[in-house]
Amino acid sequence: MQKIIHVDMDCFYAAVEMRDNPELQAKPIAVGGRSDRRGVISTCNYEARKFGVRAAMASGYALKLCPDLILVPGRMDVYKTVSSQIRAVFERYTDLIEPLSLDEAYLDVTQSDCCHGSATLMAEAIRAEILAETGLTASAGIASVKFLAKIASDLNKPNGQYLIRPDHIDEFIKTLPLVKIPGVGKVTAKKLADLGLHTCADVQAYPQHKLLERFGKFGAVLIERAKGIDNRAISPNRERKSVGVETTLAKDIHTLAQCQAVMPQLIQELGARVNRSAKGRAIHKQVVKIKFEDFKQTTIEQRSDEISVNMFYQLLAQAMERQHDRGIRLLGVSVGLVSNALPSSHIGQEPQMDLGF
Repeated sequence: MQKIIHVDMDCFYAAVEMRDNPELQAKPIAVGGRSDRRGVISTCNYEARKFGVRAAMASGYALKLCPDLILVPGRMDVYKTVSSQIRAVFERYTDLIEPLSLDEAYLDVTQSDCCHGSATLMAEAIRAEILAETGLTASAGIASVKFLAKIASDLNKPNGQYLIRPDHIDEFIKTLPLVKIPGVGKVTAKKLADLGLHTCADVQAYPQHKLLERFGKFGAVLIERAKGIDNRAISPNRERKSVGVETTLAKDIHTLAQCQAVMPQLIQELGARVNRSAKGRAIHKQVVKIKFEDFKQTTIEQRSDEISVNMFYQLLAQAMERQHDRGIRLLGVSVGLVSNALPSSHIGQEPQMDLGF
């Protein structure tokens, strides 16, 4: 049985800023762009969250919710350096590390001999070492499957951890709201609620064939998650699936011609990023994204094995058909990358002694 730890730093960017500038302590702060430049919040501390401020919120709206909010510009180079320190702590306990972002990662500690093989004690030790070496707190979730470990890490925040024992999964999962399952966003949650599905117990009792008909592949995943099943292994070398560039405009624009004028710079920057980060991998699709003044967004994509400038403009024109007289606040272009993963056969492993969670 796997032993998975999900480590999630507490309001990471904001915590770094408070650490480096003690005057920000105990004040509502957010890391993000300026409100007069249509900036967006990257993250905020817990004082700001009390006012309803959240990540991905427009900075101007955040300031309306919290007039005393202090906006701090991001320092990505500093965050990356701290993230490397945190990664070094993880590596003392396992080589099986799947980073999800700079501030969170899955760790498979099934085979680790640290802390007498106890995943719970390892999580405590990891959090203590991160605090001692970076001055930052982390929360952790411990479970036998990935998605439950991720859910658990959010149950005792900040600076806490939560264990879901294998023999408690059935009990835990029944009352779990579906919105807590990674991948179930607001739109999907609304569709499920319309069917009378709010918890995992509801999904367990619902006819499976109807879920498969309605939601396809996601329906199959949802059925598994509602039973506490997640067979995904930790992927230490998780491939990047896409490369994209987007810009939040200083002022709303309204016409196709205005959008077309923004595209050359986006496409040029996208090409540079692909050359820098795709490592020679082929592409399989092109995507254009538009976010409207009401913050609703749309994407149009087309299969392609090479970056075509003309295709981006065609996709833009198709996306603009969904404008419905709304102003446009953000434009983005991206490409999907072909996986380099090769088919692999199942390789058996020697039985391992389960030392407990």
